[in-house]
Amino acid sequence: MSAIRTSRTRLARAAAIVVLSALSLTACNDGAGVNDEGSVGSSTAASPSESVPASEAPADGSPASSSSSSAAQPVPAGSKPAANAPATNAPATNAPATKPPVSSGKPVTCEGSNTKTVAAPLNRPVNHMLLTVTNTGSKPCYLYTYPALRFGEAQAVPPVLKDSQPQAVVTLGPGESGYASVNLSAADGSGSHGRTEKSLTVYFHGPSGNESVGAGAHPSLPATGVYIDDSLNVTYWQQSMDDALTW
Repeated sequence: MSAIRTSRTRLARAAAIVVLSALSLTACNDGAGVNDEGSVGSSTAASPSESVPASEAPADGSPASSSSSSAAQPVPAGSKPAANAPATNAPATNAPATKPPVSSGKPVTCEGSNTKTVAAPLNRPVNHMLLTVTNTGSKPCYLYTYPALRFGEAQAVPPVLKDSQPQAVVTLGPGESGYASVNLSAADGSGSHGRTEKSLTVYFHGPSGNESVGAGAHPSLPATGVYIDDSLNVTYWQQSMDDALTW
């Protein structure tokens, strides 16, 4: 009996060894551990359905880019649009340029109520002052003859340089200016009764040149005043500044 048991035990062990060998061969051939070297690359490669959602994929099949998604983002209020962005509802830029007042009606006489007068002392010619009269009205005006000046409380007006008379009456359209030069004092100091004056009134002549018309003008003088003497004289009104400064 013992011999029979021993023989059966050996057969059982042999059968177990055969079964284990068969299982080992099956495990080696099922692909579970043979292709490990390629498993990293295959696990990182995304399948077509996972790479780009169908709603974001371009129609031509090219990969989606960040620029295409950013282009759809709204532009914050007040931000500057891109240089190549198309204009949207740009206002028209056909506004007319600013024009001087349009003249209307017949010309009138220039005087204090329809003009502005500025008095500016000059460095050259020395001891001179330039008067600038600008037409502030809507009608042309005539600057007749020469300015009648009153410095301070003077009773007489300075004489005019006869050689400075222009060939035609100075005409100022709306916004235009006329000029006259004032010789305040002798350049060599030979003038008598020299004094400093701090106020000036400019009166305007009518067509006859013998009387003042309308309101006078009161251009401001430097705070220190201007020095004048008995050689004081003025030019006729001139159409250009250069002509006024010639004298």
